[in-house]
Amino acid sequence: MSCTSSSEKTLDLNTEASPNTSLGLDQAIESKLDSLLGIMTLEEKIGQMNQYNGFWDLTGPQPKEGAAAKKYEHLRKGWVGSMLNVRGVKDVRAVQKIAVEESRLGIPLIIGFDVIHGYKTMSPIPLAESASWDMEAIKKSAEVAALEASAAGINWTFAPMIDISRDARWGRVMEGGGEDPFLGAKIGVARVQGFQGEELSANYTIAACAKHFAGYGFSESGRDYNTVDIGTSTLNNIVFPPFRAANDAGVKTFMNSFNELNGIPATGNKMLQRDVLKGDWNFTGFIVSDWGSITEMIAHGYAKDGKKAAELAANAGSDMDMESYLYVEHLADLVKEGKVEEKLINDAARRILRVKYELGLFDDPYKYCDEKREKEVLGSSENNDAVLDIAKKSIVLLKNENQLLPLKKEGQKIALIGALASDKNSPLGSWRIAADDDTAISVLEGMQQYKGNSLKYAKGADVSIGNTAFVTETKINTTDKGELGEAIKAAKDADVVVMVLGEIGFQSGEGRSRTELDLPGVQQELLEAIYKVNTNIVLVLNNGRPLAIPWADEHIPAIVEAWHLGTQSGNAIAQVLYGDYNPSGKLPMSFPRNVGQVPIYYNYKNTGRPTEPAPDIVFWSHYSDQKNSPLYAFGHGLSYTTFEYSNLKVTTENQSYNNPKVLVSIELANTGDYEGKEVVQLYIRDLFASITRPVKELKGFEMISLKPGETKTVNFELDKETLGFYDNKNTWIIEPGEFEVFVGGSSDKTMKSTFELK
Repeated sequence: MSCTSSSEKTLDLNTEASPNTSLGLDQAIESKLDSLLGIMTLEEKIGQMNQYNGFWDLTGPQPKEGAAAKKYEHLRKGWVGSMLNVRGVKDVRAVQKIAVEESRLGIPLIIGFDVIHGYKTMSPIPLAESASWDMEAIKKSAEVAALEASAAGINWTFAPMIDISRDARWGRVMEGGGEDPFLGAKIGVARVQGFQGEELSANYTIAACAKHFAGYGFSESGRDYNTVDIGTSTLNNIVFPPFRAANDAGVKTFMNSFNELNGIPATGNKMLQRDVLKGDWNFTGFIVSDWGSITEMIAHGYAKDGKKAAELAANAGSDMDMESYLYVEHLADLVKEGKVEEKLINDAARRILRVKYELGLFDDPYKYCDEKREKEVLGSSENNDAVLDIAKKSIVLLKNENQLLPLKKEGQKIALIGALASDKNSPLGSWRIAADDDTAISVLEGMQQYKGNSLKYAKGADVSIGNTAFVTETKINTTDKGELGEAIKAAKDADVVVMVLGEIGFQSGEGRSRTELDLPGVQQELLEAIYKVNTNIVLVLNNGRPLAIPWADEHIPAIVEAWHLGTQSGNAIAQVLYGDYNPSGKLPMSFPRNVGQVPIYYNYKNTGRPTEPAPDIVFWSHYSDQKNSPLYAFGHGLSYTTFEYSNLKVTTENQSYNNPKVLVSIELANTGDYEGKEVVQLYIRDLFASITRPVKELKGFEMISLKPGETKTVNFELDKETLGFYDNKNTWIIEPGEFEVFVGGSSDKTMKSTFELK
């Protein structure tokens, strides 16, 4: 591989000088970039902005004709900067060899892949992990994913997704951190740190990608790829904070989003990409388009053809074209025509090449291509132990009347009912394209590890019909209840019934929006039929989004939210059901009473007609047929023990709103019989502000572990970083006035006090 000048290579006089040292860049790398850019042709720079999907059998003969042959020739010319969906050491080495050993300058490829919640060994889906509220565990999960992906030749993931969303109809809520920007920012940073590690050039870390910038989670009606229309305050205070935090944490890449914002598709949105991200936030990495989103600007009605779309995207700041083929086809002509300045091409190429240098690819383009390491790392016992740990921490106990849980370990007859109870594929969840099918531990297998009880399994009814592979449309069983009789018989004979119901793994995710949020198919009928013969039911939910389960909440004594927990799903669930792990998860999204409440979220605005009516108000903001409150609130989650909050104290050490310091403390006692962990949550409300504020905003949380009878004082500090907000010019401001502070175990169960800034 050569990156040095030769007599046939000439300096590109349009190459910009190295960026300002105030951005904290490695000046040795910047000097190398100056030299490399100086010998690259315009077409080679544009080539770095071109990303192709894997397009032929890389270990077989080279393609001779058609689109694959054209892409192969582009690789040889150095007109490809990145490949995606090429995985496994043999294939990665093969494609990297073409770029490095056959192109003029030998510039290595960056290899991208959707490593969303694991590579081969699957962690819980991201929404489930977010329910842990445990940043170290989330970071460890991303480390395991990076370890396996890097061992398979990959050095870049299209994760984390840090879109805030309040709409459970949107299938991609499974891929994010929930509804709250404060929690979402913490989770995003943990995942970035887990993927990228302390040394990006190590062969066990990969570059992260903060996506989707911006507003994707607010797609109208929860329908994927739909229009987004939100105000400036929502953009600045709800959507932007996780992205800002990811940038501050050093994330190397961003991905723009499919949606439009203010009538402009994000891929062609200069305000988002150049003004905010690369301007105000000084982002030094590169922006990749989402799949085909540059060409999709034609369908949006924003670009009349592919050439115009390439012009708009490049000028707006989209650095790399994922699978539109438009940059490689049109950018050179657009530069020659004066419609795209060459300095913008130089800037994009520099950003992409910078990440390659930081990954160490120029030092060793085959550093991720060790077949021995690949065999040793993928699916290791250490990785399985790690994902089991986060899986247990992700489980949320929603309800537990009469202490039905934990189950006794001996002397009981237990009926296990539901097709999902024996399913070894659905627990892997959506976005698991490198995982092998049917490799999850099922709930049946997990419970079979406990030998002291009599366990009988009955399916009851299928959830889906036919193949449940990676498709956007899943056929749900709405008629066949042929095995109901066997399930009823098993339930009649049981002391306790464990029912595993919910969504199959591919019923949430990209392109999988729903207009109903109940139990799919005949599962509700199955649940009610079993309840008629045995009310002693533990309902275990497997799902990728909040569900509306009002009947179950009213009738079923114990409900466990177990999501899609990945490879070790069944072991995690069994250990929680039997009490070997005391659940500590808290909901990262509100669960609605019915779909008509959606979008529903805890940090709503009070409005001029508040949700709790005053005595003299006849008409107020409510439904005539349902409560305003969710079925289960943001932050809700029970334990096998009980916790008591007392003695809330608020001390204002500095009342100056220019530099405030407010100390908050509360006593937490374990008043139950089990050792347990509680996520203590702190919320504030700015009562009167120049821009109306939500009724509550999460501003701190601590995971506290207590033995029975033990009490601890939990302390928080509020300052200028937590007491302000962004105005409509995206400027952080703090204002004098009255504040309320709330501390408790969920957003709807808190103690309250007040303080004032002057």
